[in-house]
Amino acid sequence: MTARQQAARHRRRRLGLVVGAPLALIAAGVLAYGTEFGPFGEGSRSQADAAPAVSDDAMTAVAAMQPGWNLGNSLDAGTDETSWGQPRTTKAMLDKLRSQGFRSIRIPVTWSDHQQSAPGYAIDKAYLSRVKQVVDWALDDGLYVMLNIHHDSWQWAGKMPTDHDAVLARYEATWTQIAGTFRNEPGRLTFESINEPTFDGSDNSLKAKLLNELNTSFHDVVRKSGGNNAKRLLVLPTMVDTPDQALMDNLATTIKSLHDPRLVASVHYYGYWPFSTNLAGSTRFDAAAQSDMAKVFKRAHDTFVAKGVPVVIGEYGVLGYDFGPDGVERGEMLKYFEAFGNAARTNGVTDLLWDNGAFFDRSKLRWKDAGLFRQMRSSWTTRSGTASSDLVFVPRSGHIPDRTLTLNPNRTTFKGLKAGSVTLAKGRDYTLSGNRLTLKAATLTRLAGDRAYGVRATLQAEFSKGVPWQIKVISNSTPVLSNATGTTGSVRIPTQFRGDLLATMESKYAEGGNAGPLDWTPYQQFTKAFSPGYTGNGITLTRDFLDSLRDGARVNLTFHFWSGAKVTYYVTKSGGTVVGSTS
Repeated sequence: MTARQQAARHRRRRLGLVVGAPLALIAAGVLAYGTEFGPFGEGSRSQADAAPAVSDDAMTAVAAMQPGWNLGNSLDAGTDETSWGQPRTTKAMLDKLRSQGFRSIRIPVTWSDHQQSAPGYAIDKAYLSRVKQVVDWALDDGLYVMLNIHHDSWQWAGKMPTDHDAVLARYEATWTQIAGTFRNEPGRLTFESINEPTFDGSDNSLKAKLLNELNTSFHDVVRKSGGNNAKRLLVLPTMVDTPDQALMDNLATTIKSLHDPRLVASVHYYGYWPFSTNLAGSTRFDAAAQSDMAKVFKRAHDTFVAKGVPVVIGEYGVLGYDFGPDGVERGEMLKYFEAFGNAARTNGVTDLLWDNGAFFDRSKLRWKDAGLFRQMRSSWTTRSGTASSDLVFVPRSGHIPDRTLTLNPNRTTFKGLKAGSVTLAKGRDYTLSGNRLTLKAATLTRLAGDRAYGVRATLQAEFSKGVPWQIKVISNSTPVLSNATGTTGSVRIPTQFRGDLLATMESKYAEGGNAGPLDWTPYQQFTKAFSPGYTGNGITLTRDFLDSLRDGARVNLTFHFWSGAKVTYYVTKSGGTVVGSTS
């Protein structure tokens, strides 16, 4: 199993279960939203006279879908669209997203719990009507829509190796009903054959054969259903939507064999797995994470875009963010999204943000982290400068020294530094040597004020374009942990964070060897094995972590903080009891 396959499996579990165009097209206005198919079939949507027709050229049409967003954890959530914690989808919700600049929406739908049995596999009419209502709201907003079959991929389609005929019959029956229901919808509606397809107990050769069979069957069913489906854009995934070269090559072979110019390749991307989930000590968007991203986009471009086949990254994000905003340090996540937007733009790929409620608050109709969304939105059209960190720590007491950060201009030019509305003076408040920005001791001392623990000031490094880079000046002391007793259900370690922030946890047995679910690295996964609670003043060791420990063995924990501080702690499990101590 590759790192990306592990990441895909990990993401399915956290869900409650176990291409664009060159910048010239944007400048020409091609990315304004479109509506009908134009010369090969008009739909009945009310926007038909208000927006340009969907291009006959698939590359241009897919470019018009950029940027996109996923309605995650709603219609893919099983028996009810609110069962995974999201509110019922409303037109106002889609209106708001459209107003934020999105041009497309992927609507994942899981049909399993709304289907009757063989031989017809009839889809419940009320559910199909509800899906159509949401699709029509999006189309009325001028959005492109991508509709698929989602968790069906592992719920029943994955059994194809051992139950081939029944799976194929159900797959074709499902798509026959979907295609028939939506056959006269406008060209802004696209179909995606299946989400993250996988096949139980198969080798790579059989997996490739079965996916080719599903994609080919999907193409045949939709094209023969008539209406606007005759030339509707159809999206075909790689195995598990993984962007590995061999899997892309298999998909390229399928697309070539179908002789259809209106096919779109799909992969998903959640970043370099250790960084994306904050494990193995990969806390930063470093060279390894940057290289992984660059290679994925180059493969997508060279395999498909360069040969005239458009690409969508149907889902992207950072896996650790699904568990909460502390899973990946915010500044490192900002750098990830800034780089991702640039890579998508320069490689001609259309992307759709995976959002299961982590980003957009669907009840309050606003972004949970407005600054993060500003960074995403800026990346759609330009680059932004960043820095080696967005955190500068100063001691709670004693002398405050100069602090130096390395700027990453990203082909912009540094223009200056501000504290609120006050422009800081170069030479007096800070110095700049190449890309090394040094904040002077006197300036930091002034900004820190009484040095009460926490953020004392927020600076803005301004560049010639893009979003300013925010730098938090934080007063801190080395965190203090206290003794604790708990059960294997979980242990909460009382913690005085004293202004600091937890980066990662290293775990080793006293007699040697790594301790924890990840036995191949001492650095355990943030949130999966441990989790800080800043308002509750504690660090929680999870059941997953504690269950993995050897009974009676002393475990040495080293907590690494963003200030650079390291604090050692000791844990021993005896039966169902866990004791933690500072010595």
